[in-house]
Amino acid sequence: MPTPTRLRSVLATLTAGLAAATCLTAAGPAAAAPAQPRGHACSPAVSIERFSDALDKTAYEGTFVGNFSALAVDRDGAIAALSDRSSLFTLDPKTLRPRSVVPLADEGGAALDSEGLVVDRDGTRLVSSETEPSVRRYGRDGTILGRLPVPDALRVAPAGRATANQTFEALTLLPGGRTLLAGMEGSLSGDMAGIVRLQTWQRHGKSDFRLAAQYGYRADTGLGVVEAAATPDGRLLVLERGFTAGVGNTVRLYLADLRHATDTSRIDALTGQDGVRLVRKTLLADIADCPSLGATAKQPQPNPLLDNIEGMAVTGGSRGALRVLLVSDDNQGATQTTRFYSLRVRP
Repeated sequence: MPTPTRLRSVLATLTAGLAAATCLTAAGPAAAAPAQPRGHACSPAVSIERFSDALDKTAYEGTFVGNFSALAVDRDGAIAALSDRSSLFTLDPKTLRPRSVVPLADEGGAALDSEGLVVDRDGTRLVSSETEPSVRRYGRDGTILGRLPVPDALRVAPAGRATANQTFEALTLLPGGRTLLAGMEGSLSGDMAGIVRLQTWQRHGKSDFRLAAQYGYRADTGLGVVEAAATPDGRLLVLERGFTAGVGNTVRLYLADLRHATDTSRIDALTGQDGVRLVRKTLLADIADCPSLGATAKQPQPNPLLDNIEGMAVTGGSRGALRVLLVSDDNQGATQTTRFYSLRVRP
């Protein structure tokens, strides 16, 4: 994982990249908001600095650029951007222009519903897929290097108790690089609605991850967990998202703390019972409360800045604030936009 010094360097290049994103020459429309001064508060803890639509409905080497479900900072400072259509892009941090794209597949060559991404300290990629669900390790060229164990209960029914398309959306590596965490988007059958499972693995040796503690996290009514990103002090930024037809998206950013939460790996059903401590969370911002910065929406939204936000990465930090990059998944559709958001978060 990048050191704090490297993260500060990444931050500088990434901020410049979002401002320069209108320079993209890929096919398709390109538009981005001009750089904005600081202080665009969404809440006392979060401000938005700028957004960019420059990659919306573009292509790179014959591959559609979009459907982004996860972001990560690569070891050289580039931005790794994962499409849920089995493509992993490397984006230039200065321009956001794609540098490369690698196709991903399962062991049988089938496409993934790829949703979560971690760049490990050796440069390999950990990718979660909602299909089974699964977490696989890939080389930079897309070669499968291994696969992590998954508890039976978290598998999609009938193999387990999970609902299709409601599994491993979130994936992050905690500081120190020894604990990997994946977040389920939705509840298991038998668990109380809104309570989702956060599964962890502990590293043994260089690349062997073994099942470890599991935690319960209560999402807001009607929302699911779509991403998590570890902060330098070991807490989590958690992105919750939902959609209502004719109204639009709800996207909220929370700070979560695993300390003192109960290990739920041996608890069959989470029903709000006494003695089970869920992960504590604190609302940092509802993205609908951010200034729109001149953004426009292709469908009804509470704030035209909003879209189907699904990916998140901590790209740097200084003076008690983190730089956080978000991206929306346009589902390759006419009513949604591939949009990057640059936030400043004070956790």
